[in-house]
Amino acid sequence: MTTNREPITPERLETLRMAAYRIRRNALREAEVQGEGYIGQALGLSDVLAALYVDQARIDPRNPEWEDRDRVLVSMGHYGLAIYAALVEIGMIPEDELDTYATDDSRLPMSAMASYTPGVEISGGSLGHGLVIANGIALGLKRKGNTGNVCYNVLSDGELDEGSTWEAAQTAAHFRLDNLIAIVDFNNQQADGRSQEIMGTESIDGRFRAFGWETRRCDGNDLGRVVELLEELRHGVDNDRPRCLVVDTGLAKGVDFLETREKLHFMRVAPQEWAVAQQHLKEAYGL
Repeated sequence: MTTNREPITPERLETLRMAAYRIRRNALREAEVQGEGYIGQALGLSDVLAALYVDQARIDPRNPEWEDRDRVLVSMGHYGLAIYAALVEIGMIPEDELDTYATDDSRLPMSAMASYTPGVEISGGSLGHGLVIANGIALGLKRKGNTGNVCYNVLSDGELDEGSTWEAAQTAAHFRLDNLIAIVDFNNQQADGRSQEIMGTESIDGRFRAFGWETRRCDGNDLGRVVELLEELRHGVDNDRPRCLVVDTGLAKGVDFLETREKLHFMRVAPQEWAVAQQHLKEAYGL
C-alpha cells in the first residue's frame, strides 16, 4: 500500500470505517476457533490498525519482503487476532486461513511470530523488546539511505512497565530517529489488573515528550483523528525527533456486552455468544 496524503474525505473515512469493521469481525471469527483469546485488545485496536495497515503504511501484500516497505512492528504478540485480521484486509493472507488460528501447523499462532506469518515483522512474545528492535530497524534504514521509509512500532501501556522501553525511548531521541513512529495502545489493562494500578506511567505522552519525542495523543477509536495525527507525525513535523502517538482505546470496542465483562485481558466466550457478538457488532455499524 502507498501512503495516502489526500484530504481526509468522508469517503476515505467510510472506507476505513468498514475496514475496521471487517478487522473486528474477523478477529471474532478467529477467536471462535479456540473459544477464547485476547479479544478485548483486538477489538479495541481495530480502528488504529485499519488506519495503519490500510491507509498509512507503505506495504506490498504481493511482496512481504519488499525492501522499500515501511516496517510495522506490533510488539504485543498476543494481539495476533487483530494483526492477522489486518493482514487479511490488505490481502497479505487469505481470509479462509483465519479458521486455522492457533491450531497445529497453522501459520497463525496465538502469539504472532515473524517466522510463521507473512507481514509479521517481529515475534512479540516477551513484552518490552519492540521499541528496542524498532530503534535498530529505524537506524539501519537511515544508514542504508532509505530516507522515505518509516518504522512503526505499536506497543502496549503494559510494556511501559519495562525499563528496556524507556532505555529505547532515550536511545531513539539520541540518534534522532525521526523515521520512527511509536503508537502506544493505552487500554489501561494488563494481565494482573488495571495498568495504572500495577505501575503508574501517566502522563505517557508527557513522559515521551520529556525523553525528547514529538508526541500526540487522541481517542484511539476516533478513526478520523487517528488518521489525521498519523499523517501529521509522518509528514507535518519539521524536526529530527522520533514521534509518538498515544491512543486511548476501549477494550472490546464494538461489542457492547463484551465491553462490560469483568475479565477483559484474556476472555472466554460461551459457544452461543459468538453469533450474538457478531450481530451486536453489525448493529454497532448500522449494518
